[in-house]
Amino acid sequence: MEIIKELNDKTLVLRLNGRLDTNTSSSLELLSNELDDITKLILDFNKLEYVSSAGLRVLLSFQKIMNNKGSMELINVNSDIYEILEMTGFTSILNIR
Repeated sequence: MEIIKELNDKTLVLRLNGRLDTNTSSSLELLSNELDDITKLILDFNKLEYVSSAGLRVLLSFQKIMNNKGSMELINVNSDIYEILEMTGFTSILNIR
């Protein structure tokens, strides 16, 4: 998975490309160390093909961090990934645009 980071003041945009699964979720999880001064986190799923339970765990972890300091949004979520988020109840936890 490729992660492209864009930092604009206190907003961090992470563009995910590929698969967010057991093999790649640790790469995203490492970025939690970069959230100290961030008040808005945007995860762009435009090129994300798949998310597994390991990926969902990282998303939940990011949401918990951002609940205490600002907001988190998922954008450009395709129908397949949205279905996974819906089946797991994550659509009620995450802000999806």
